[in-house]
Amino acid sequence: MEKSIALIPGDGIGPDVVEEAVNVLNAVAVKFGHKWNYRNVIAGGAAIDKFGHPLPQDQLDICLTSDATLLGAVGGPKWDNVAPEIRPEKALLGLRGGMKVYANLRPAVMWKQLKDACPLKDEIVGEGLDILVVRELTGGIYFGERGTSADGKTAWDTEKYTWEEIERIVRMGFEFARKRQKRLAVVDKANILNSSRLWRKVAEEVHKEYTDVQLDFLYIDNATMQLVRNPRQFDVIATSNMFGDILTDEASQITGSIGMLASASLGNGGPGLFEPIHGSAPDIAGKDLANPLATILSAAMLLRYSFKLEKEAAAIEAAVTKVLDDGWRTGDIAGSKIAEVKAAGKLVGTKKMGALVVEYLNK
Repeated sequence: MEKSIALIPGDGIGPDVVEEAVNVLNAVAVKFGHKWNYRNVIAGGAAIDKFGHPLPQDQLDICLTSDATLLGAVGGPKWDNVAPEIRPEKALLGLRGGMKVYANLRPAVMWKQLKDACPLKDEIVGEGLDILVVRELTGGIYFGERGTSADGKTAWDTEKYTWEEIERIVRMGFEFARKRQKRLAVVDKANILNSSRLWRKVAEEVHKEYTDVQLDFLYIDNATMQLVRNPRQFDVIATSNMFGDILTDEASQITGSIGMLASASLGNGGPGLFEPIHGSAPDIAGKDLANPLATILSAAMLLRYSFKLEKEAAAIEAAVTKVLDDGWRTGDIAGSKIAEVKAAGKLVGTKKMGALVVEYLNK
């Protein structure tokens, strides 16, 4: 198979982790007989520095004409004082809107090898956590009408959803739930918001096609509480753009390993966007300290969802599992055992961790 992959290293540790993901993808190509054509894209703060804009159209066009896009991270304090309309984070909104990737899949998985890093008690997490959040990505309050009054004393942002926008997310949630534990939770604020009441109405209608899946509704405030009180009650969560943003960050923390969490943003058959959920961490950029595993696992999701290469994706995940089984750790996932890991000679940096995944992949 020959495919094109747009690479957006971005800012901070983005270039560090994307480089290691590319090394893993290259190893997959050799092992399984594929060819990847990489196309470099400049976006985020790096694009502001070079072009004066976080996502110029010609850079977006590279993503649109590639088979998939792999993103590192964007943003950092360097650009805190730029105009709001050209902040680095606008590149993310531009990519999501421009590529029409409306569904963000964020698996919140607590790797059993990293259980000691989870902040929750053992009796709460049990043998582990495996939650999938399906977040609506191109609608809602982030894309609604907004404004500020002339005197600067009033501001507004509008939450707006159509039946179609909600249905495609809810349907995707049901599809994933059907393949997993057959439980879908729709998170909203239907006691207050009209838009949330529409989410419930759509979910109830679509549920008629998925009667084998249990459907539950939770208000966002209760869901955030339940996620730390009893996270194992959740299988798949479907929710709006803003609520999904909140829940996925919380879910990443209860797993204890934000450096391990990947994501995929998908649309209707067009190129997908794949990225780790962590930030750009500019304080450790270029210091060989960043954990590349979330980006490597994002590359696995790219192979699975955009290229339909399940065997290749599983091979990457198996290699990561083996690396962890054998005790190799970057500083962020060493947790309370960092002294022990260091004494055993298993504390590694970005490049070594990437090389280990390639090594195990080739075995």
